[in-house]
Amino acid sequence: MKSDAAILLTELRQDHRNMAVLLNLLQEEALRLEQHDRPDYELLLDIMRYMTVYSDAIHHPKEDLVYAGLRADQPNLADGLERVEDDHQELAELGSRLRADIESIIAGTAITRDRVLDDTKSYVHKLRQHMAWEEEDLFRRADARLDSLDIDASHLVATDPVFGAHREASFANLLHAIEHEAADAH
Repeated sequence: MKSDAAILLTELRQDHRNMAVLLNLLQEEALRLEQHDRPDYELLLDIMRYMTVYSDAIHHPKEDLVYAGLRADQPNLADGLERVEDDHQELAELGSRLRADIESIIAGTAITRDRVLDDTKSYVHKLRQHMAWEEEDLFRRADARLDSLDIDASHLVATDPVFGAHREASFANLLHAIEHEAADAH
């Protein structure tokens, strides 16, 4: 039987694959904006709503538990991982700023194209960099300690509203874009 830590790491890796799909969509819409085309602001809002709700409220706290579990199990093996929580805080701030930009545009507030592009690029870059680091470092350290890691993420159980078995209707536009993206990939 798989340990709770092993199951958690499998879920976190799947979340990273899912978030990579959304980051690709975010970059495509940013490219439209950069080329002076009108991006799909509703799609951008759906992406950032997902990222600031599910990712920041469920996914990142689970990763924080992995770090805490490593630190409790073998403090010396957690050296260099202190940045996990700081990165999550920075990502939450970057995500909130980008979401606020998009909400403001939809509400009719004037925001410069450069600001939206800069905020999008900062968010995408930081999240991609962070996920790559976690895959290469944090998760590998956790894999090596699966038998001794004591991680209880039961308080962070939530259905993924986009990639889960029960998809929320409020994300219909995003779900359509993901399906379209998958069809284009084949």
